[in-house]
Amino acid sequence: MQAAQSTIDAAEVAKFEAMAAEWWDPNGKFKPLHMLNPCRLDYITSQIAAEFDRDLQVNAPFEGLRILDIGCGGGLLSEPMARLGADVVGADAAPRNIPVAQVHAEQSGLEIDYRHTTAEDMAAEGERFDVVLNMEVVEHVADPLAYLTACQQLLRPGGLMVCSTINRNPKSFAMAIVGAEYVMRWLPKGTHEWSKFITPDELYGLISQAGLTPVDRKGFVFNPVTWQWRLSDRDLSVNYVTASVKAPA
Repeated sequence: MQAAQSTIDAAEVAKFEAMAAEWWDPNGKFKPLHMLNPCRLDYITSQIAAEFDRDLQVNAPFEGLRILDIGCGGGLLSEPMARLGADVVGADAAPRNIPVAQVHAEQSGLEIDYRHTTAEDMAAEGERFDVVLNMEVVEHVADPLAYLTACQQLLRPGGLMVCSTINRNPKSFAMAIVGAEYVMRWLPKGTHEWSKFITPDELYGLISQAGLTPVDRKGFVFNPVTWQWRLSDRDLSVNYVTASVKAPA
């Protein structure tokens, strides 16, 4: 079978490869993700529980669900999903991320199927999942619509995709680029390109064109006083997250 055309942006992959070994350092280059992770997990777990009628209070509530963490990095989301009982595949286009994730999962006593691959190649191979976690990836690909279409193909009928990214406006430039990369130095300069940021309405449109139905969106809002992130129904001005579903068979 001929490999699917890739939407991978080689320059974007190279940026994250250079930071691979630092994934699990809470004070390293991925400090923003470590800070955001509890808020992301709150949204992800609540959406999965609602869509698949799971009780988060029981042991291993996601047992029987197959979850893909696309752009998994060092496994910051894959590991919590595995602890909740899911069968997890973590995929990343940056090859150096995979051994980092594998070693940490082994140290944590978790079985996670980590792969150096792309969404397009997995879709072409016929892989299917109940849930696709597509977090902070779409702003780094060369063709967002083709990438989201591959994610749609990776979902089983009735499946759920959770997709987060960064809005495109003057505030996001000030906070996500100037603030995070130049002032706070949370991220290396050049990690993000403002022109690749996507507004919530644009993302909803792309998700719909890809064949999914958007059902929810929330903002991730950082409070500089409490130094914590929270979910917001109204403030999608910088970081935000969406949920969308594939029609049942």
